[in-house]
Amino acid sequence: MQSWFAEHPIVAYIVIFILLTYVYNRVFRVNQKLGVGKEIMLYIMMAVGSGMLLIFQHDKLPIIQCLLVAVGLMLLVRVRYLVEARQKRRAAADAAKRQ
Repeated sequence: MQSWFAEHPIVAYIVIFILLTYVYNRVFRVNQKLGVGKEIMLYIMMAVGSGMLLIFQHDKLPIIQCLLVAVGLMLLVRVRYLVEARQKRRAAADAAKRQ
């Protein structure tokens, strides 16, 4: 996988940028909307950061794999929250039936 991304740097850059954007929007995003200029500046800075991470990826560091692990853990937490919410609803429904 590492060598394939080394042979296809544009694909690696796009994957890094998409994963980085996903991680930012799910973890670090504030609930408020930013202005258009600030949003544009933010994504330009993320594009520059993705370029730096591409250099690290090209130097044989597992940047894409680490971002995939981060996204996987975030999805795991989301599934856990969904299961806990379902259990709470079920417990509330059972408590309502008993009364």
